[in-house]
Amino acid sequence: MQTQKKALMRTRKRKIMNKEEKITLLTENGESLDFFVLEETRINGKNYLLVTDEEDEKADGECYILEDTSGDEEEEAVYQFVEDEQELNDVFQIFTQLLDDADVELQK
Repeated sequence: MQTQKKALMRTRKRKIMNKEEKITLLTENGESLDFFVLEETRINGKNYLLVTDEEDEKADGECYILEDTSGDEEEEAVYQFVEDEQELNDVFQIFTQLLDDADVELQK
């Protein structure tokens, strides 16, 4: 699993594609990045997404954990890649448990 240091902003609405949610994130430089949401969870009042850059379920893709850093009143969600190793490991373990029955294999 890789981490990146850019904070990202999600478009206002998620698009549903083949049972998976596709989100388009805009970097601070205005570059669009598409990710597919595998799972989401809330831990200690923080929302997290487990996303992948690969649309094809059978292909290998990179997974990322994003934390929602926006306020409840904001129209657009602001996501940041989780960089803290302890937080990354803790949230990764939760996602591994949540996806235990799914046809998804997570590796660090």
